[in-house]
Amino acid sequence: MKYKTIGILGGSGFVGQHLSALLDNKGYQVRILSRKADKHPELSLIPGVSIESGDAFDPDVLKGFFTRVDAVINLIGILNEKKDNGKEFHRIHVDMAHRIAMACETSSITRLLHMSALKADASKGSSYYLRSKGEAEDWLHHASELGLEVTSFRPSVIFGAQDRFLNRFGELLKLTPLVFPLACAHSHFAPVYIGDVCRAFMVALDNPETIGRRYELCGPKTYTLGELVQFTATSLGLKRLVIGLPGFLSLLQARILGMLPTKPFTVDNYRSLQTESICTENGLPLLGIQPTSLESVAPQFLGNNSRKGNLNVYRKQRHYVCLGKHLR
Repeated sequence: MKYKTIGILGGSGFVGQHLSALLDNKGYQVRILSRKADKHPELSLIPGVSIESGDAFDPDVLKGFFTRVDAVINLIGILNEKKDNGKEFHRIHVDMAHRIAMACETSSITRLLHMSALKADASKGSSYYLRSKGEAEDWLHHASELGLEVTSFRPSVIFGAQDRFLNRFGELLKLTPLVFPLACAHSHFAPVYIGDVCRAFMVALDNPETIGRRYELCGPKTYTLGELVQFTATSLGLKRLVIGLPGFLSLLQARILGMLPTKPFTVDNYRSLQTESICTENGLPLLGIQPTSLESVAPQFLGNNSRKGNLNVYRKQRHYVCLGKHLR
């Protein structure tokens, strides 16, 4: 174990919580920087994890945080922005990547693992989200001249306990009787299990052969969005007829839902869905990880995803969360 203390940016989110649990289980010390540390009591249940308050956009805060860790994992990212102009995506993804690289250099940090997105492309991405993710990823890999040893990960949509994909559709399905109108129902995904994503980060951390590599991460099967929503309804015991909307109605739905405070679906999400989220080469087998099927785990967590239930998972079996085993 070359790196003993791992600093995670964006560690209070969905991936960060699962990854922290896995790293703790494997003997690493984990430090998380968060603007709202007091909002995440579940992380305090993991013995080897500490969370501290601070703004990652403050260069002094970032530098100070990096001096207390041996390697950095960047999970910072957003799926939506307030205005549909790409500026907030650029600030959160690209500007943050620049700040991280500079702070790594001044703090003598050399190892960086970075969360990107499948089909991220700085010039050809179909959305502001995908272009900003691609630009951030490219910039960090080009920062090798600063001494950074970067590995990036490009997952398809990630599923697991407390995810923002299947569970969000589950909530919407419960509120929608009989017929569920769905935008971009024919878009394709290869959903990847959160446990497999976390294991990919852990395997790569101390493996020098992964430096400079960009790993696409996918599950073993491809589905349309309509099939995934129907699967969610069936897993929840809901009888719903999923109706795919044509293109102009899909865009209209995106415009309407994008005006809501929670922004469950936006125009930029619609743009992203015009690109199939399928791996060209799945990086999981390259890292010695057998992809976990959706059917083997999703029905179990879809019906047991309350906040209290999730806290009990951390108390009683936190090491199962990212080992691909079934939650009880």
